[in-house]
Amino acid sequence: MRKNKAIKEIFSFEARTKVKLPLYVSTIKAGFPSPADDYLDKKLDLNEHLIKHPAATFFVKVAGDSMINAGIFPDDILIVDRSLEARNNKIIVAILDGEFTVKRLKKYRGKISLVSENPNYEPIEVTEDRDFDVWGVVTNVIHSV
Repeated sequence: MRKNKAIKEIFSFEARTKVKLPLYVSTIKAGFPSPADDYLDKKLDLNEHLIKHPAATFFVKVAGDSMINAGIFPDDILIVDRSLEARNNKIIVAILDGEFTVKRLKKYRGKISLVSENPNYEPIEVTEDRDFDVWGVVTNVIHSV
């Protein structure tokens, strides 16, 4: 099993100002846009769509490649909500044996495993003798293309 550092940095959410950006009424197509679609419907504040519980939300910057098949890559920023329940199959940020990690939570027959989304990493069974604490559920990934 390869060891990796899953979390590079942690940031708290701070809503300093609301930035409202244009939101177009129509959806985008992978072809030529219609001239009739050249108007705005309203302004969009990304905080309203990405941050549901501001007091319980924080951001982490990802290090490592253990979650690439879930679309989470090195240097991506995860939006994490501490108020959500860490249910089966959710992607979570946790502390395991003193180290931050991001993994898919698997619960089966009373057992808990942390599963990578990369076949190079084995699942990690969370036993009673391990120091384990869920910090929150990943709600969104900010990924540059």
